[in-house]
Amino acid sequence: MSGGRARSAVVVGAGLAGLTAAEGLAARGVEVTVLEARERVGGRTRGIEVEPGAWIDAGAAYLGARHTELLNLIKELNLHTTPTTMLGASRFALGAGAGDGEHATRDGRFPPLNAVALGELFDHLAELTAAVRPEAPWLTPDAARLDALTAAEWAEHSLAHPDARLFFPLFLGEMMAADPADVSVLHMAFYLRSGGGLRYLNAFEGGAQQDRVAGGAHLLCERLAARLTARHRGTLRLGEAVRAVTQDADGVTVHTERGAAYRADTAVVALPPLLADALDLGPEPPARRAGGRTGRGCAVKVNLVYPSPLWREHGLSGWSVNAEGPLLSTVDDSPAGAAVGVLTGFVTGAEAHRYAALTPREQREAALAQAARLFPMLPEPVGFHVTDWVNDPYSKGCYAALFGPGDWLRLGPTLTAPHGRVHWAGTETSTEFFGLLEGAIRSGHRAVAQILDGGV
Repeated sequence: MSGGRARSAVVVGAGLAGLTAAEGLAARGVEVTVLEARERVGGRTRGIEVEPGAWIDAGAAYLGARHTELLNLIKELNLHTTPTTMLGASRFALGAGAGDGEHATRDGRFPPLNAVALGELFDHLAELTAAVRPEAPWLTPDAARLDALTAAEWAEHSLAHPDARLFFPLFLGEMMAADPADVSVLHMAFYLRSGGGLRYLNAFEGGAQQDRVAGGAHLLCERLAARLTARHRGTLRLGEAVRAVTQDADGVTVHTERGAAYRADTAVVALPPLLADALDLGPEPPARRAGGRTGRGCAVKVNLVYPSPLWREHGLSGWSVNAEGPLLSTVDDSPAGAAVGVLTGFVTGAEAHRYAALTPREQREAALAQAARLFPMLPEPVGFHVTDWVNDPYSKGCYAALFGPGDWLRLGPTLTAPHGRVHWAGTETSTEFFGLLEGAIRSGHRAVAQILDGGV
């Protein structure tokens, strides 16, 4: 590329990846404009105020000790973490396998299913995970076969015991917000390896779900945006959905749906793959950002607010795993120091699509009926919030895009390759902690390094 060092940049997307890139460039003297389609910053983080001054996460939330860039950012922004509370027994509704009735109460998080069968399941997954090349999944031994095979097909051939077959989609929904039919085996193995491995991703204490950002993860982007505009004099435009990026020998022009045009030396597109792929990038478009089988992360998050975390008084942690929806799992997400208790339900995989299609009244009735069966001591909640990420037009799913059969071999080699003066960011462009907050930050740092090291 020609043109020398970038003096100006337009960043498309004010999520964590985009704002990380924007502030990184601005801190090095680049004039930055950030364009965001929503009327808020934060991307797939979102906060809900459940009582004055007490916020909960309706989107991305959890972190662990290995998320070093995220922890550094939390410290820089004068934020703090709070532990995810997991004291007490768990509840399971797994049908006949539950052992002592439809609803079982057990210490710890291990489900009341056949331990040998689940051990074999995790051994199979560990073997796949260990073999993948996280820095270049498409170069993994036997990559073509693994990328052509769905996780559902793999399970059909590999899992003999009914308890393993029952638990596998629940596990994949919790880890990846995916239905096994929607992802390739290669993507499943990569995702688990990229996030730190099976045990780390699945763990609260000592794992990837150990802590949350005190006050809500949305504060990361709010404070980054404030620092960008105040300290570095960057520009942030909300409500500016981008439709096209054109470029010539001298720079780029970013066109918005409102008819505005922003000129700069370079651009960073920090959007999920399905949105990035829909942009008009000129007569010579780049390699595809998404394929025909690339799917939306299948997650709907349900937050039930109670006068206090009453389940704790009954020796329960708030954690549950359920074979039937809508709430396939629940966790205690009560804000630290607040009077209220918050039970967060995760609706994932195929169940997310079914639940998202219900009316608001039907969603409330279904979630409350299930919560009452799992935790019969609970009164009617004082607050009820549903965040539908499946149908969010500016996210196209959450936790992250789902790479289907053929995607890694087709998309992987060009995942981070610039398209002329257009660079890419977003958690789906990070082979480290793909799909997580940590991956978003690392992708923003990579985009900055590419621009500064490569001229534009």
